[in-house]
Amino acid sequence: MRIGFVSSFPPVECGIATYSLFLTDALRDLHQDVYVVSHIGGVGKQVFPVFDYEDEDLAHKAFSTMIRFTPDVVHIQHEFGLYGKFYGMQVIPLILRFRLSGLPVVTTLHTVYRNMEEAHRLLLQNIIANSNAIIVHEQFQKETLLNAISGIPEEHIHVIEHGARLVEPVANAKQKLGLPVDRKVILMIGYFRPSKNFELIIQLMPEIVKRNPDALLVVAGKVRGQEYRDYRTKLFKMIEESPVHDHIYVIRGQLKQEVFDTILSAADVVVLPYKINSQSGILAHSLAFGRPVVVSESGSMKEIMKRSGAGLVAKNEKEYIRHISRILQDEKLARQFSNNARAYVRERISWNIVAQKHLHIYQSLLEEPILESRTIWVE
Repeated sequence: MRIGFVSSFPPVECGIATYSLFLTDALRDLHQDVYVVSHIGGVGKQVFPVFDYEDEDLAHKAFSTMIRFTPDVVHIQHEFGLYGKFYGMQVIPLILRFRLSGLPVVTTLHTVYRNMEEAHRLLLQNIIANSNAIIVHEQFQKETLLNAISGIPEEHIHVIEHGARLVEPVANAKQKLGLPVDRKVILMIGYFRPSKNFELIIQLMPEIVKRNPDALLVVAGKVRGQEYRDYRTKLFKMIEESPVHDHIYVIRGQLKQEVFDTILSAADVVVLPYKINSQSGILAHSLAFGRPVVVSESGSMKEIMKRSGAGLVAKNEKEYIRHISRILQDEKLARQFSNNARAYVRERISWNIVAQKHLHIYQSLLEEPILESRTIWVE
């Protein structure tokens, strides 16, 4: 089968880009022929970067390039803002172009918030109505869409969890990063933005250090372009003024995949204190490396903790302090969380498993040939 992806793609630093890289690699491992039409900057096997975020003719550029590869199905990776102005509204004429050409379209909605603003609802309504199939990562996202938008057949929306790699932690990761090898590392990693709520753990560090004198907080990430620079400045000022600032390290710069993997491998516990999220690629990566996690109740994280047994859910400041300290102090518990995380990835969300689920959806959308006997299929 020939599958066309429309998505951002590495080395562009974007969670959707990384997601698409791992999924397309997994589909190729299943002997599928995959072409990617991406934003400017994407590089890779059969990757064609032809449009930019603000192009007025984005839909035309993406369609006219993709159609040359004669795909059997087109899969669009959707995130608000990836496809032009007004929350990325050009994704809708792009979908319509493919449908009018007779191509089935699958769209993955990476962001579906429980409390949906009207602009999001309006765009999602049109995306869902014009796509042949919709994929979301969590059951609550499917339920949110069914409740917010009338007339959607339940079978139109498929739930496939965010995939994760089968990988081994990087050896001597703390040493490679220049961190003290005899200290316990609490990690927060990702783009700096207010919804991540990183400031909460910075504020709680004096109490955490009081209970865990050998604890270090590592804050790794950056802003995207001009986005949230004020928030980043606020975080750095909080760190400088913290009474335990000598227990806090900041890792900045380009977090290429190998660097990102090393940082995760150095963590004794990963903390995700998000105020709001839809799903978390960082959480999936943490599970892949067997890192114990402490998460908020936001989005899907509470449910993932129930399914995976990979960490603890914190409802308030006292629970963050208590849960982080418990994992740092109880090696047996930390090891159990780590083992649970890796088993969950291996049995439930490895990219191979996730790719097979996608392939099943693609195949269900293709018309059966009239002549089945004496038909030779080639790729």
